[in-house]
Amino acid sequence: MNGRVMSLSVNYQNMDRIFENGVGFDGSSIAGYATVEQSDRILYPVPDSFHSVRFNNENVGFFIGEIRNEHGKRAKADPRAVLERVIADAEAEYGYRFIAGPEHEFFLLSGDEFNLTNGEFGEEVHSDKAGYFHSTPHDKGEFIRNKIVEVLQNCGINYEKAHHEVTPSQHEINLEPVDPLKAADRTILFTYVTQKIAVQHGLYATFMPKPFDGLNRNALHIHLSMQNQSGENIFYDSSSNCNISQIARYFIGGILKYARETSIVMASTFNSYKAYIADREAPIVRGWGFRNRSSMVRVPYSISPDNTRIELRNPDPGGNIYLQLAAYIAMGLQGIKEEIDCGDPDIKSTYTTNAQKTVWNTKYLPKSLFEALVEAERSSFLTDLLGERLYNNFMELKINDWEDHRTHITPREHKKYLNI
Repeated sequence: MNGRVMSLSVNYQNMDRIFENGVGFDGSSIAGYATVEQSDRILYPVPDSFHSVRFNNENVGFFIGEIRNEHGKRAKADPRAVLERVIADAEAEYGYRFIAGPEHEFFLLSGDEFNLTNGEFGEEVHSDKAGYFHSTPHDKGEFIRNKIVEVLQNCGINYEKAHHEVTPSQHEINLEPVDPLKAADRTILFTYVTQKIAVQHGLYATFMPKPFDGLNRNALHIHLSMQNQSGENIFYDSSSNCNISQIARYFIGGILKYARETSIVMASTFNSYKAYIADREAPIVRGWGFRNRSSMVRVPYSISPDNTRIELRNPDPGGNIYLQLAAYIAMGLQGIKEEIDCGDPDIKSTYTTNAQKTVWNTKYLPKSLFEALVEAERSSFLTDLLGERLYNNFMELKINDWEDHRTHITPREHKKYLNI
């Protein structure tokens, strides 16, 4: 629920029994899943999610798990079930299918988790000082990127591109686009493989949304296209502006309308909102643009109808990928249902055209976790999407996060206010 990959090791000799009966766990010890008085949950492996993951010194049989209650019914707090439902409803009601492609960004830092979280966090933690598309010897992470790609390709998962990002120590790997459920499952596997390989080579991989002041964040831009039952791209229309169809415009319109209400899903930590500042490649305004990287929703240039897609740029890796994809698709479908046209695109940079600073302005994305919580608290759209049980669990978890952040005194406050 909080963006972290959780794992449970089992004896492979018991797999037949586990497929039939699952394996029990304490749901109250996993944030957002169950209360202590009703904590029994059962984890079932998803058969078609299996991968044999081969590292240098071990082989791991990897399954995604689905969560059920003690009666064998799907747990209402299972985020994967939400995405499954949204995908099924889209096909049943409209005949639509989706192809999703997340962009995975992460930092490779020098040190281990204990030293990084308990010591000074400055330039000395960077593993390199390289920039966008830099190569070795400046790019110190190329070897690790190649190892990540190698392990995933051995699992039958292909990548499209891998490179150093703009910021020191930051990297990006994009996997081939697939259906949203598989894309979410692969995101979990990608995170697991990346962090494990980094540790094996003396570095620490973090997907924290905003680790450094003054530098770019870790984003999770998600590309999405929509097809009919014949496999035709419904977002494409050669006769229209930007080559996108009216249905695509409605889809974007829904995203723009509900972006503030779902911000708590797309950017789920208080740290996330420190990235929503001008000129740091994070969107700040609810808008869309053609090829415009300052826009929240971007329509990338495409050389073929099949590749016509939209890119949502406000999510980050601190959220739950199943809920993020579910919200993404649900917002767009609601836009189609309500016929919400997306209006005119952002022509110029939204960083310069929206420079006015205000405390609360709904044309902007929320500027804090508190603002996102307020929007989520009064959102019937989000409640309906998640279901009452998951919505309540999720909101309780995030309110606790905010209260912990709000009431915690930081070293920066001592530096700024101790002389009062």
